[in-house]
Amino acid sequence: MNLEALFDAVIVKPLENEETQYGSIFVPDMGKDKNEKGTVVAVGPGVHTVTGTFVETVVKIGDVVIMPTMGFTKIEYNGDEYYVGNEKQLLAKITKIEE
Repeated sequence: MNLEALFDAVIVKPLENEETQYGSIFVPDMGKDKNEKGTVVAVGPGVHTVTGTFVETVVKIGDVVIMPTMGFTKIEYNGDEYYVGNEKQLLAKITKIEE
């Protein structure tokens, strides 16, 4: 991947939204105000505080996270959609995906 996160930024690739199927008709999960899940694809090293201490980022590449409904910037790169935002804006990290 050629995208590199800077400072305390994270780049997240959204997971596919679930679609409901009625017979042969697919109904996308649109219009619902739900938090987006995604996989972290790039993480910045961290950020310096006002006092000069360095705070490393906590999330790692490959983590599945929950993003807020607003706040992350949506970008398109090489035909794929990504979200970019500060690590502190993430709502949660999913440690085990239920099936």
